[in-house]
Amino acid sequence: MIQTTESFAKSIPVLMYHHVSPAGGSLTISPENFESQIKWLAKNGYVTLTADEFARFLRGAPMPRKSIVLTFDDGYLDNYVHAHPILLRYGLNAIMFLVTSRVHDGAFRSIGAERAGPLRTHQACERLVHDGRADEVTVRWSEVELMRAAGTFEFHSHTHSHLRWDQLCGDTASKRQHISADLEQSKAILTERLGSTSRHLCWPEGYFDADYIDAAKAAGYEYLYTTRNLRRNVPGSDTYRIHRLVDNGKDAQWLARKIHRYQDPIWGRAYYWFKRARHFRNEAWS
Repeated sequence: MIQTTESFAKSIPVLMYHHVSPAGGSLTISPENFESQIKWLAKNGYVTLTADEFARFLRGAPMPRKSIVLTFDDGYLDNYVHAHPILLRYGLNAIMFLVTSRVHDGAFRSIGAERAGPLRTHQACERLVHDGRADEVTVRWSEVELMRAAGTFEFHSHTHSHLRWDQLCGDTASKRQHISADLEQSKAILTERLGSTSRHLCWPEGYFDADYIDAAKAAGYEYLYTTRNLRRNVPGSDTYRIHRLVDNGKDAQWLARKIHRYQDPIWGRAYYWFKRARHFRNEAWS
């Protein structure tokens, strides 16, 4: 069958998740709503791209018209317990950005709501991480390997520490030094554990500035993911400022509306033009 240019994507949304959990609260989607979204994608013929496939799209390679990228930040245990089996059920895949200091060794844990352990909100998870108990709420290397083997997740960097060095360092030289060391340590651990070097990096809290970007470039990262949603990802987009749609915990109907608007050649372009204009106007007035 001959494929025309209409068969290929003009823009590809990147969706950002954190938790898939019945616990509720901020940065969380329920397993039921997550499955509703994934089922809709599969039923409607969407392809979930790998990080490298998405990178090739940004560089100009053709990808199927119904393409999307699913990303998960921080590497929480509930991604393995709930998102992994749902992705496996529908044959789709996602990207998980790991904070490497939080990932420990140990036997993989059982999957299933009845064996997931205590339900914890995002805030509760962060308190446990702060208290040195990250292993209770984040994935282990054994679970990383299990998900890689199943083809549900691939893994990339969310730095080693998840710290904001721009806030913690008193001078520019110290800030740059800490950012560089943080990125290099994350990269070294991922390369040792996964057997390959990643070019994809997601910023903690979505924050970055010129020093962060320079350090990422020096460490060999070429694709930098933000929490911004002001531009569509199209061929030729700035690979150091990849924009993502933030999941708000709703079901497939919400996702369908977002994707259709995003990929509409006329309304999508107009919507994001007005969104950027409003954003920069508000920044100017603040």
